[in-house]
Amino acid sequence: MKLPFVVGLDDSDTPYDVVDALALAPFTTGEQPWARSARVDRLGPGATLLPSGARVLRSVVEESRDSRLAVGEGWTVRSVRWRGGGGEVTVTAVSEQLARGVLEDVLRSSVAETGSDSSVSMGFWYLSGQRGPIRSSRRTATTRWSSIRGNYASAARDSLDKLMAIRRDNVLGRLILLHGPAGTGKTTVLRALANEWRSWCQVDCVLDPESLFADPAYLMEVAIGFDDDGDPDSDSGDSDDGSGGLDGSGGLGDVVGDAVGGNDGGEGDRMGQPSVRRWRLLVIEDCDELIRGDGRGSAGQQLSRLLNLTDGLVGQGREVLVALTTNEDLFRLHPAVVRPGRCLAQIEVGALPHAEAVSWLGSADGVGSTMTLAELFALRDGRGLPRPSAADTRHGLYL
Repeated sequence: MKLPFVVGLDDSDTPYDVVDALALAPFTTGEQPWARSARVDRLGPGATLLPSGARVLRSVVEESRDSRLAVGEGWTVRSVRWRGGGGEVTVTAVSEQLARGVLEDVLRSSVAETGSDSSVSMGFWYLSGQRGPIRSSRRTATTRWSSIRGNYASAARDSLDKLMAIRRDNVLGRLILLHGPAGTGKTTVLRALANEWRSWCQVDCVLDPESLFADPAYLMEVAIGFDDDGDPDSDSGDSDDGSGGLDGSGGLGDVVGDAVGGNDGGEGDRMGQPSVRRWRLLVIEDCDELIRGDGRGSAGQQLSRLLNLTDGLVGQGREVLVALTTNEDLFRLHPAVVRPGRCLAQIEVGALPHAEAVSWLGSADGVGSTMTLAELFALRDGRGLPRPSAADTRHGLYL
């Protein structure tokens, strides 16, 4: 069925908007009813995001991006490259096979080589006011646990060792709780965890947890998840999809394919073969207000949704773990969060005691009774420690 296509422009529109509108024209009219799109997070050197033989009709260069509209025999391509790296491409074509072929041609020549062994593909979720839940994938630098183990207090090392050694067949509990003062290295623990679990668990960071637990639709999209097809981090036996790439072509681990939001992934790969779904770890950092013991009203409702995601109906049938970091003391957390059986790991990532801090630094100069990792690095680098100023009580409680 063909639809009429009319574009209205005013002085608020830009050449970039015109390219977007023109790219939709053949799809809207029905001349090219098949569309495929992908987001590329790491472009190779000189990548154009255009297929071979493309004839460029429009080109727009802006401060943060450039956009091109190109055509070929039976297809149209809109490509956008961002100055910070990465881009997105949309293909419309007269047949599904042609749309897929053109898109694969673009990706084959544009996607950068897989990162080094120290990097892991991680997802980042956020809620867009216009496009809804968005997941963007990035290669993120990580580190081996063995190389940073000495940065943590002995009281926490054994528990962290056990956490790093967990594999899919011995997961008991769905919640990982890392609590302790700021600057003790909780985020670094999670980066190491992403590296140690890379063969069986995909790590996704939620950038706006306040929106996640306030919006049931957003929460369900994240709970359903997005499986990284052909993720080079996974072992062949643990991969969610053995086909690799966008359509079985392989080697496109840094591409977010047709569906920008959730993707169930099915019970097998695209060739109908059984596959083993990778677990997913949702990382939510600095969620102090969410899990405090005094959560009431909307905060209490958000906490209930969090717990439902871990071991309630929402989380049933989904191999999803949730990692929370907080600066709050354990006794201030809601009892439902720390109840027995809920946590896969509940670890205090605390400051190093005096003797361990001296051993780490190699000197007792400036070392107090306890020292956070951030403070030790500041002393080691010669930056010293910030000294809190005495409180001025002349202004009463208002200031």
